[in-house]
Amino acid sequence: MRLNETFARPLRQPPSDATTRNHQLLVQGAFVDQLMAGVYTYLPLGLRVLNKISDIIREEMNAIHGEELLLPLLHPSEIWRDDKGSGGWNTVDVLFKVRSRNDKPGDEHTSYALAQSEEEVIAPLFLGRVFSSNYMNHIKPPKDPWNPFVRAPYNIQWKFRDELRAKSGILRGREFLMKDMYSFHETQEDLDEFYEVVKKAYIRTFKKFGLTAKVTEASGGSFSDKISYEFEVLTDAGEDVIYYCDKCDYCVEDEIAEVNPGDKCPRCGEGKLKEAKAAEVGNVFDLGDKYPKAFDRKITRADNKQVYPVMGCYGIGISRAMGVIAEKHNDENGLVWPEAVAPFSVHLVVLREGDKSKTRYEADKLYADLEKAGVEVLYDDRNESAGVKFADADLIGIPNRLTVSRKTLDQQSAELKRRGSSKTKLVPLKDVVKHFQG
Repeated sequence: MRLNETFARPLRQPPSDATTRNHQLLVQGAFVDQLMAGVYTYLPLGLRVLNKISDIIREEMNAIHGEELLLPLLHPSEIWRDDKGSGGWNTVDVLFKVRSRNDKPGDEHTSYALAQSEEEVIAPLFLGRVFSSNYMNHIKPPKDPWNPFVRAPYNIQWKFRDELRAKSGILRGREFLMKDMYSFHETQEDLDEFYEVVKKAYIRTFKKFGLTAKVTEASGGSFSDKISYEFEVLTDAGEDVIYYCDKCDYCVEDEIAEVNPGDKCPRCGEGKLKEAKAAEVGNVFDLGDKYPKAFDRKITRADNKQVYPVMGCYGIGISRAMGVIAEKHNDENGLVWPEAVAPFSVHLVVLREGDKSKTRYEADKLYADLEKAGVEVLYDDRNESAGVKFADADLIGIPNRLTVSRKTLDQQSAELKRRGSSKTKLVPLKDVVKHFQG
């Protein structure tokens, strides 16, 4: 991608209304553009980051035998109502409700909802196709913990929530990208086993994002009356307050806590509880049989008895994760993307005297060679000063900056600098491609 050929270039100044680093840096760095509070356009750089995050999630969900599908955003009101559905139509306060031009006066039953989650769709869909005991036996977790579950449908799709206060950049939006996965089990024991498998997959996923997430006990909210678990990342931009142990992995949300900061840890008995602000990047809910029962969908067990299965729900906020990564990985000069989620691996900068100069020729050739070798490159070929180009490179935060100038060509080399490091080194032009392929 050439910066000279895209309209989405870095801004000289951050947005005046930005109160968090992710809002400031993602807008100024040309990753997102705010349409209104809680709604953003993801520009080419930002879309690449979203796709990198999504691909990591796919890799981890597929590894535990998740099955990707694409669920609809527009829901008929019937699946949300008390008489035919989940009963969330009048109880889920963030639900966007949409009226059709085909609505008849006074007829509320022809209205629609925009998806804020997909339980109302996936439960009747999945269970409507699963009635035989043979199928349920097939998806029961075997003893091998690395092959725990054959089918767990998951969906990567935009969601909508009518938040009273959309704030903190892309951390809390009215429109956001999310991965939601669901599982169905004959017994609570099977669900508990699968939860542990998903938990490990989530920790691996967030580690690839460059994040350390604390598994936090939390309220189930409108989804469940059971304790749920949230994956929280410590950040001052977060809106949750958690208490965590400084010696073990105990962590609880303050809203349900029966402990206080400074108390001895109730789990290990050695550490003390600390208070911190955090941002949720994922969650898991034990939904029990709420949704199978709401839609009267039973499964047949091996003993031929029909029962309502227990259901689990597992979410990761993809756009929110992008915001949290931006909050955690930055310095005074801009973003510092972890390699796995960076929009590009290399930021190639050419310092030239003119379009027909040798410097430009060698930089163009290097760009072509890197792309041909499969290296992801952002090429700054704009007619800007070295100061502007270097400042924008720091702002955008790609892991490697590669500079071609008359000075480096005198030594048949390009200058390599890692983002966040003050050190530079010269790499011979003939070795550059091999350096990034290795």
